[in-house]
Amino acid sequence: MLRKRGQKGFTLIELLIVIAIIGILAAIAIPMYRAQTIKAKMTEVTNGMSNIASALAAYWQENETWPAAIADKAGVQSSLGVGLNQLGRMSGVTVSNTGVITATIGSISTEVDGQTLVMTPSTAADNSIAWIWSGSVPPTYMPKN
Repeated sequence: MLRKRGQKGFTLIELLIVIAIIGILAAIAIPMYRAQTIKAKMTEVTNGMSNIASALAAYWQENETWPAAIADKAGVQSSLGVGLNQLGRMSGVTVSNTGVITATIGSISTEVDGQTLVMTPSTAADNSIAWIWSGSVPPTYMPKN
């Protein structure tokens, strides 16, 4: 009785194709994953700045003027009541006497560390305030206006 031997395993070509597909997926997925990770960490900075913007808007509505310039996180807490000391990814913050908030980014990634993120107020005739994002952060990581 003759038995036919079945093929076991994969051919070299099949293995090379699978390796090529995995390589292509990795080349696309890893940079995208890194960009999304940086954006997620930037959320801590943007949320902190939004809290400052809310406090500044309340100050503007009550006084129809901006507070005196603030040079650091402790000044923000004592002047506006916004605690920022636990925000490790915001290495510094200043508020100008025109309401412009500038935050320095730290402990996120070499692509954004040391860069600044700026929120500039724009007041309308009805005393409403619109905030405009700018700064030296790469456009990929800049929040939308």
